[in-house]
Amino acid sequence: MANGPGGMNMSDMFGKMMKMQEKMNAAQEGLEDETVTAEAGGGMVKVTANGNQKITGIEIDPEAVDPDDLELLEDLIIAGVNKALEDASEMAQEQMKEQMGGMLPPGMDLSQLGL
Repeated sequence: MANGPGGMNMSDMFGKMMKMQEKMNAAQEGLEDETVTAEAGGGMVKVTANGNQKITGIEIDPEAVDPDDLELLEDLIIAGVNKALEDASEMAQEQMKEQMGGMLPPGMDLSQLGL
Protein backbone atom coordinates (compact mmCIF):
# COMPACT_ATOMS: atom_id res chain seq x y z
CA MET A 1 0.00 0.00 0.00
CA ALA A 2 1.29 3.49 -0.80
CA ASN A 3 2.63 5.57 2.02
CA GLY A 4 1.44 9.13 2.47
CA PRO A 5 3.44 12.12 3.69
CA GLY A 6 5.93 11.23 6.37
CA GLY A 7 5.76 7.51 5.51
CA MET A 8 2.40 6.93 7.23
CA ASN A 9 0.37 4.11 5.77
CA MET A 10 -2.91 5.61 4.49
CA SER A 11 -5.05 2.65 5.59
CA ASP A 12 -3.60 2.89 9.12
CA MET A 13 -4.34 6.59 9.20
CA PHE A 14 -7.90 6.00 7.96
CA GLY A 15 -8.43 3.32 10.61
CA LYS A 16 -7.22 5.65 13.36
CA MET A 17 -9.50 8.41 12.10
CA MET A 18 -12.49 6.04 12.13
CA LYS A 19 -11.72 4.97 15.72
CA MET A 20 -11.41 8.60 16.75
CA GLN A 21 -14.76 9.43 15.10
CA GLU A 22 -16.43 6.49 16.88
CA LYS A 23 -15.05 7.65 20.24
CA MET A 24 -16.17 11.22 19.57
CA ASN A 25 -19.69 10.07 18.66
CA ALA A 26 -19.95 7.95 21.81
CA ALA A 27 -18.66 10.81 23.96
CA GLN A 28 -21.11 13.28 22.41
CA GLU A 29 -24.03 10.92 23.03
CA GLY A 30 -22.99 10.68 26.68
CA LEU A 31 -23.05 14.47 27.01
CA GLU A 32 -26.82 14.44 26.67
CA ASP A 33 -27.03 12.90 30.15
CA GLU A 34 -24.52 15.28 31.79
CA THR A 35 -25.99 18.50 33.16
CA VAL A 36 -24.92 21.74 34.79
CA THR A 37 -27.09 24.22 36.68
CA ALA A 38 -26.33 27.94 36.75
CA GLU A 39 -27.89 30.53 39.01
CA ALA A 40 -28.65 34.20 38.49
CA GLY A 41 -29.87 36.78 40.96
CA GLY A 42 -28.56 34.91 43.97
CA GLY A 43 -30.48 31.78 43.02
CA MET A 44 -33.73 33.51 42.05
CA VAL A 45 -33.38 31.92 38.61
CA LYS A 46 -31.78 28.50 38.06
CA VAL A 47 -31.12 27.21 34.55
CA THR A 48 -30.07 23.64 33.76
CA ALA A 49 -28.35 22.71 30.50
CA ASN A 50 -26.97 19.42 29.24
CA GLY A 51 -23.59 18.73 27.68
CA ASN A 52 -25.09 19.21 24.22
CA GLN A 53 -25.80 22.82 25.24
CA LYS A 54 -29.57 22.40 25.31
CA ILE A 55 -31.59 24.02 28.08
CA THR A 56 -33.33 21.23 30.01
CA GLY A 57 -34.91 23.21 32.83
CA ILE A 58 -35.59 26.64 34.30
CA GLU A 59 -36.65 27.28 37.90
CA ILE A 60 -37.91 30.73 38.91
CA ASP A 61 -38.32 31.71 42.55
CA PRO A 62 -41.80 33.22 42.96
CA GLU A 63 -40.13 36.20 44.68
CA ALA A 64 -38.53 37.04 41.32
CA VAL A 65 -41.91 37.49 39.66
CA ASP A 66 -42.87 41.14 40.02
CA PRO A 67 -45.49 42.19 37.43
CA ASP A 68 -44.24 45.76 37.76
CA ASP A 69 -40.64 44.78 36.96
CA LEU A 70 -40.68 42.06 34.33
CA GLU A 71 -37.49 43.49 32.85
CA LEU A 72 -35.53 42.33 35.92
CA LEU A 73 -36.90 38.79 35.56
CA GLU A 74 -36.09 38.77 31.84
CA ASP A 75 -32.53 39.92 32.60
CA LEU A 76 -32.13 37.19 35.24
CA ILE A 77 -33.34 34.53 32.79
CA ILE A 78 -30.95 35.75 30.09
CA ALA A 79 -28.05 35.78 32.56
CA GLY A 80 -28.93 32.30 33.82
CA VAL A 81 -29.25 30.85 30.32
CA ASN A 82 -25.97 32.38 29.16
CA LYS A 83 -24.13 31.10 32.25
CA ALA A 84 -25.64 27.61 31.92
CA LEU A 85 -24.64 27.39 28.25
CA GLU A 86 -21.13 28.61 29.05
CA ASP A 87 -20.78 26.06 31.86
CA ALA A 88 -22.21 23.29 29.64
CA SER A 89 -19.70 24.11 26.91
CA GLU A 90 -16.79 23.96 29.37
CA MET A 91 -18.08 20.69 30.81
CA ALA A 92 -18.47 19.19 27.33
CA GLN A 93 -14.92 20.14 26.35
CA GLU A 94 -13.55 18.57 29.54
CA GLN A 95 -15.58 15.39 28.99
CA MET A 96 -14.41 15.14 25.38
CA LYS A 97 -10.78 15.62 26.42
CA GLU A 98 -11.14 12.81 28.95
CA GLN A 99 -12.86 10.52 26.45
CA MET A 100 -10.41 11.18 23.65
CA GLY A 101 -7.40 10.67 25.92
CA GLY A 102 -4.20 10.54 23.94
CA MET A 103 -5.90 10.43 20.55
CA LEU A 104 -5.74 14.20 20.02
CA PRO A 105 -2.57 16.06 19.16
CA PRO A 106 -1.17 18.07 22.08
CA GLY A 107 -2.67 21.53 22.35
CA MET A 108 -5.60 20.80 20.01
CA ASP A 109 -8.59 22.93 20.88
CA LEU A 110 -11.82 20.89 20.61
CA SER A 111 -13.72 24.02 19.62
CA GLN A 112 -12.03 23.63 16.24
CA LEU A 113 -14.15 20.51 15.84
CA GLY A 114 -17.34 22.32 16.70
CA LEU A 115 -17.31 21.19 20.36
